[in-house]
Amino acid sequence: MLCGCEAKKEGSGSAVSQRARGPISVEGFVVQPSSVSEDVEVSGTLLPSETTQIRAEVSGRITQLNFSEGTIVPKDFLLVKLFDQDLQAQLRKLEVQLQIATKTVQRQRELLAIKGISQQDFDLSALNVDNLKADIQTIKISISKTEIRAPYEGQIGLRNVSMGAYLSPADIITTLRDIKKLKLEFSVPEKYAKNISKGYIVKFKVDGGKKMHEAVVLATEGNVDQNTRTLKIRAIVPGNDAELVPGIFAKVNLQLGQDSLALMVPSQALIPQARNKQVIIFRKDSAQFTVVETGLRDSAYVQILKGLHAGDTIVTTGLMAVRPTTKIKISKVNRLH
Repeated sequence: MLCGCEAKKEGSGSAVSQRARGPISVEGFVVQPSSVSEDVEVSGTLLPSETTQIRAEVSGRITQLNFSEGTIVPKDFLLVKLFDQDLQAQLRKLEVQLQIATKTVQRQRELLAIKGISQQDFDLSALNVDNLKADIQTIKISISKTEIRAPYEGQIGLRNVSMGAYLSPADIITTLRDIKKLKLEFSVPEKYAKNISKGYIVKFKVDGGKKMHEAVVLATEGNVDQNTRTLKIRAIVPGNDAELVPGIFAKVNLQLGQDSLALMVPSQALIPQARNKQVIIFRKDSAQFTVVETGLRDSAYVQILKGLHAGDTIVTTGLMAVRPTTKIKISKVNRLH
C-alpha cells in the first residue's frame, strides 16, 4: 500500500515537472513572396548568320580569279570570271544590227507619213527592232552568268579551284560566310518549351572565353523532337567579338520557370515522410503539421507550391522534439533576405 502511494506521488511529480518545463523554444521563419527561377545550362553551337557555297551557274573556263582565301569581300564583288568572248562577239553583232534596224525604222516612219510605204512594212521593221533588243538582253544575261559575284559582304573560305580550270555548276568554288552576325543553336527540354519565344534573351559562354555573351531568340522549331524530347532554338548574336568563332561549342545559361510570387522556405524546415513532405506551422502557441508540395530548389531554400500562404510562420529548429500537441514559442524570427 505504501509502495502504491509512493508510485502515485512519483507520477504526480513527473506531471508537475513537465508542466514546469513549459513550451519548447524554437526558431521561426516568416513565409513571404519572392522571385525565383531555375537555372538551366544546355550546350549550343555558334554558326555563321549566313553560309553560301559559291558555284557557277554555267560551265566555262576561269579567266579571272579575284579573291584570296580568308579575306572579307563586299557585296557584288567579282570573285570569278569565266570565258565569255563568244558571247561578247554575239553581243557586238546584235548591237550593230540594232543600230541599222533603228535607222531603218526612222526612215520608214518618214515614208509612212507621206504614204511612201504601207503600215505593214513599217510594223515589221519596228518588230525587228524589238526582237533585236530582246536578243541583246538575253546575251547580256548569259554574260552576267559568267561573272560569279559575292551575294553579300562576308569572309571567303578555302579556295577549291585554280586559274584556267574548267568549271561546271556542280563544282564548289569556295564558301562565303557572313561574320557580322552569328547564330546560336541549342535545344531545351520540352518542359521549358513554353518559356522561350521570339525576343527572349539568353546568355552564353564559349570554351576558353572570358566573357559572358548575349543572344536574342530569333525563332524556335515548330514542334518538339519526338526522339530527344527537346525543342530546337535559334538565336542571333549581335556584334562580332573576337572570342566568337563560327563552329565552336557554347554553354548556354537559361533562367527558366520564372515566378515572382514564389514562396521559399529553408530546406531544414521540411520533414520528409514516406509519401509526402511536411512543415510545422506556428499557430498561436501550438504546432500544426501541414503537408506541402515542393517545386524549385537551390542550396538553401525550397519552393512551396501548395500547403503554405504568405505570412505563415514555420518552425525551422527543434523539429525532432515537436509533436502535434506540443506547446511552442518562437525565440527568433527569420526572413528571406
